[in-house]
Amino acid sequence: MSPAMAASDTPLAIVVLAAGKGTRMKSDLHKVLHPVAGRPMIEHLLASAAELGAGRQVVVAGHGRDQLETALGRRAAIAVQEPQLGTAHAVLQAREALAGFSGDVLVLYADVPFVRAETMRAMLDRLHAPDSPAVVVLGFEPPETLRYGRIIASDGRIVRMVEHKDASDEERACRLCNSGLLAARSEVLFALLDRVGNANAQGEYYLPDIVNIAVADGETCAVIVTGDPDEVAGINSRAELAEAEARWQQRRRRQAMDDGVTLIAPETVWFAWDTELGRDVTIEPNVCFGPGVKVADNVTIHAFCHIAGATLANHVEVGPYARLRPGAVLEEQSKIGNFVEMKQAVLGRGAKASHLTYLGDAEVGAGANIGAGTITCNYDGYFKYRTVIGERAFIGSNSALIAPVRIGADAIVAAGSAVSRDVADGELRLVRAEQLVKPGWADRFHDAMKKKKTEGKKG
Repeated sequence: MSPAMAASDTPLAIVVLAAGKGTRMKSDLHKVLHPVAGRPMIEHLLASAAELGAGRQVVVAGHGRDQLETALGRRAAIAVQEPQLGTAHAVLQAREALAGFSGDVLVLYADVPFVRAETMRAMLDRLHAPDSPAVVVLGFEPPETLRYGRIIASDGRIVRMVEHKDASDEERACRLCNSGLLAARSEVLFALLDRVGNANAQGEYYLPDIVNIAVADGETCAVIVTGDPDEVAGINSRAELAEAEARWQQRRRRQAMDDGVTLIAPETVWFAWDTELGRDVTIEPNVCFGPGVKVADNVTIHAFCHIAGATLANHVEVGPYARLRPGAVLEEQSKIGNFVEMKQAVLGRGAKASHLTYLGDAEVGAGANIGAGTITCNYDGYFKYRTVIGERAFIGSNSALIAPVRIGADAIVAAGSAVSRDVADGELRLVRAEQLVKPGWADRFHDAMKKKKTEGKKG
């Protein structure tokens, strides 16, 4: 294969390292399955890598392998590193899964989830530059170099790479740090890995040593530097997970406002990874989006709403204090008010449920009005049933609609009714016990009880 071949024309494989035990996370859940913005961190990384069109994906696992297999299914081959003898040893475990593959290999870390596809592409483009480097490494310059490995380079060409524990004081003064990510041609990568030793402070097989071996052979190795250190920030603890969430949310809020969304108190609004927002949407304080939300134009979401798996059409109004669960669909100009919950339900064009209502497994026709305290009784303890409410129907306050039931167009259900049979179009349905009136009964009751209480005290 000619080194001059463009990166886009070269087969690509992704190797993702995820064999660490994640002990600092103190969790039974695999570290890389912990979510940021409602999506496991490894899924963020794989989504970016997918933009490059990799033909093969290998995840190197150790502890928690079964969890990764369940989460990833057939999307990636799982290679096992046991025991864990270092990052070079980890990448070597992918050799069998990549048998017969000839092309570029991009090595990523599952706990470094926010590397952009553009950055990965820049690494591959550098790999195919005219000087044909053996290895391309992604570097960064953090505010604090801490205990990161260092990249000693000149004019973008690497002179030496060294782990912090093995670095001299002069080398530690270098601010260019190693992210761990690298790219190499498959035949070069595995040939270099076979030559890595473990004569170092940790007694491990370090992946950066392939660069030092290649440089010693007289080969060129190059560094690409990301301008955003947060892009390569690793997540190893609950605190770092929270910090990553905060950074992600801050950027998403800025994007939303740049795209024409009004956030009254941006720092109080929390988005999911796939939240879609139209233009001229207004979001008041303390709104939380779960995955699967699509919001069209000119929608107002009032304070303290939780929305997940819902679709909101143009000119919809929601809240305050509303909860929209998966399967909730609000058609144009419909309104959900305070303390209303919807699940697997459609609210038709211009329909309203203004307060204190539960709509589950329901279809509400255009222009219908759902009174306060209405409940669709959709579950009998074993199965779910649907309620269908016709156009322009009026459901009186404190009504219970016992599914399966159909309320016709223009029908009226009187307040306080428990409806268990279909209501025809234009019909009034009133289901209440007959009122019983006993004049003077309450006065006599109070008198008797007061006397009884007084006699009890004297006794």
